Amino acid sequence: MEQYICVGADVHDRSLVLKLALGLRSPETLRFGNTPAGRERMIREFRKRSEAAGGAEVVLAYEASGLGFGLYDQLTEAGVRCHVLAPTRIARSPRQKRDKTDERDAELLLQLVRGHVWAHNDLPTVWIPDSQTRDDREVVRMRLDTMAKLTRIKTQIRCLLKRNQVRCPEEIRGRWSQEYRAWLKSLSEAQATIMVPGPGGRSALASLLRQLAALEAEIVELNQAVTALSRTPRYARTAPTLAALLGVGVLTAMVFLTEMGDLSRFRNRRQVASYLGLVPSKAESGETDDRKGHITRQGPGRVRKVLCQASWARVSHDPQAAARYRRIVAKNPKHKKIALVADMRHLAVVMWHRGQEAQQEAPPSVPARRRKAPVPHGPAPSGRSTGPHRSAAAASSDELLGPILGRRRSERRGPALVSPR
Repeated sequence: MEQYICVGADVHDRSLVLKLALGLRSPETLRFGNTPAGRERMIREFRKRSEAAGGAEVVLAYEASGLGFGLYDQLTEAGVRCHVLAPTRIARSPRQKRDKTDERDAELLLQLVRGHVWAHNDLPTVWIPDSQTRDDREVVRMRLDTMAKLTRIKTQIRCLLKRNQVRCPEEIRGRWSQEYRAWLKSLSEAQATIMVPGPGGRSALASLLRQLAALEAEIVELNQAVTALSRTPRYARTAPTLAALLGVGVLTAMVFLTEMGDLSRFRNRRQVASYLGLVPSKAESGETDDRKGHITRQGPGRVRKVLCQASWARVSHDPQAAARYRRIVAKNPKHKKIALVADMRHLAVVMWHRGQEAQQEAPPSVPARRRKAPVPHGPAPSGRSTGPHRSAAAASSDELLGPILGRRRSERRGPALVSPR
C-alpha cells in the first residue's frame, strides 16, 4: 500500500504551523518560521521523513491569502504535492469559528488532505495562475487602485467645501472641469477668510489639490503601461478582440484577461457566471425549492466593477441592451440592479467566448491550454472601436450569443470549476 505524509499548514506572515501525519497515524505539530531559512528547514524535514517512510509522498494544503503563491512555487519545485484552498469554501461550524487557534486550523486542513488522499474527496482548491499572469496583474490592479484613490481625494475635496459652507458659483459649470479646478486653486491661495475660514482649511485644500494632480499624472503613466501590456504577444490578439465589444475598452479587456487567466479552464457559461459571483444565492430546503437571493459576489470583484461600468455604457448606447434592460425593469421597477446584473452576465459570457477563441488562435508562445477547435459563433466584429460609441455596422453582442445559447445541453453541462486539471 502506497504511503502518504499528509500535512495541513496554517500560514501566517512570520510563522508556519503544521499538522503532519504519516498515513492514518496520529498527527504531530511542527512549527517553522515563514522565512527563506524556515522554509528550507521545513522542506529538509519533509525529505527526511519521506526517506524514513520508504519514499512516501508529501501532500500539503494551506489556505489562500494575501501572501500570494510563493510558498506553493517553492514546495512544488521541491517535489511536494501542494494544494491551495479557498477559505470561503471550507465548511466550518459556528463553534469552530468561535473557538479558533492555529493548531486547530492546521488540523482541519489535515483532515481535508486525508479525505482527499484516502477517500478521493474533492478539495476546494483555487486556480493557480502562472508567474507571468501574476506579474501582469500587478500593473492592471495598480491602475484600478490608483483610480479608487483619486475618487476618494475628489470626495474629500467636496466634503471639505461642504463643511466650510463653500458653494461653487453658478456660472461655473461642469464638475472637475478646468474652470472648476481653477476656482478650487484660487480658494487654496486666497488670503481672505471669507471663502474658506482659517488658514487650516486653505492648507488642507491645497494638499488635496496636490494629491489630485499627482494621482492624475500617475494614472496617465499607468494607462500607458496597461496599453503597452495589451500589445505584448501574450495579449496582442485577445485584448483588441475584447476591446472591440460595445462598452469595453483596453482597461476593461485587460482586467478581464488578467483576472480570469486561462479562459479554456471554464467549460460553460454557468461556470463563468458562478466564478464571477453573478449568480443568485440559494436558500432552499425541503418543499421550498425556489428561494433565490442576492448574487453571491464570489470571485474577483475587480472584474465585476469594470463589467458594471461597461454595462452602463452598453445600456446607454446599445439599443438591444437598452431594450433588454427596460424589459427586465418593467417586471419590477424597484429592482433596477437586477437588470444591470443581467447585462453584466451577458457581457461576461460574450467576452469569455470571444477571448477563448482568440486565446486558441494565439501564437504557441502564449501559455494557453490546448483544446479542440471551438464551434463557430458567428462572424467577427467589423468595428474596432474601443469605446461605447461604435458604428452601426459593428456586430452586436446579442448576435453572437444566439448560437452560444443554442448549444447542446451536453456541451453546457459540467461540474463547478475550482482548479485546473
